[in-house]
Parts: sequence; C-alpha cells; structure tokens
Amino acid sequence: MAGTDFFIRPASGTSSSDWLRLANADISVKISRRVTRTVLHGGEGDDLVDEGAESAVYTVKGEMSLEDYKSVIKMFRAGQPYIHDPFEERDVKAVFGSLEYDGSTELYSFEFIEDIR
Repeated sequence: MAGTDFFIRPASGTSSSDWLRLANADISVKISRRVTRTVLHGGEGDDLVDEGAESAVYTVKGEMSLEDYKSVIKMFRAGQPYIHDPFEERDVKAVFGSLEYDGSTELYSFEFIEDIR
C-alpha cells in the first residue's frame, strides 16, 4: 500500500497519543501458512499437513526525520511494539525483524514479524 500513513507505538503505550505517525509509507505484507511435508517412500507423492498457523511479515519503507528515527530506535531496543495493519484495520503486536535508516537521505526500511499470541 503506497503512500499511506504508518502507525507504531511502544509496547508500554496505552493511549492514542503514544502512536507515532510516519506519513507516506510504502507498506507490504507477506503471510505464510505453516505446513509440514512428509515425503512418502514407496508410495505416491507426499503428505502435506496444514498446521493452521500463520506468520505475517510486514515491510515498511519511506522517509522520516532524525527525530522520528530516535523515537523508533527506542522502540526497537525496548521490546515488542504495536503497529497498525492498514489492510485489516487492526493493531498488531510485532517484533522488529530489521531496521535500516540512512541519515543523509532520511530513508528507512523496517521489517516486522507479527507476534501470534
């Protein structure tokens, strides 16, 4: 989803004022199912078992100021933040998979992995 607002808040945040808004973000999500595959020897093909679990990985890219970066890096080091999923309109507890920030261009790239409780 290009050019959308991205919202993130620290795990300790409890009110709407704790959310940090990053404007014009490019947001994508990849959702995978956990599948167990057993190759059957002497039989035909293989046996797939859907374990029913899903894993969502969010990639967020855009531009942010150094001040916003300082807020985000505190969340990165403090624990699991919450992000707002604009596709499903819900708040998601997540883990930072990676964080990149270029101070000269102010471009960032985040990867979040949803924490399935």
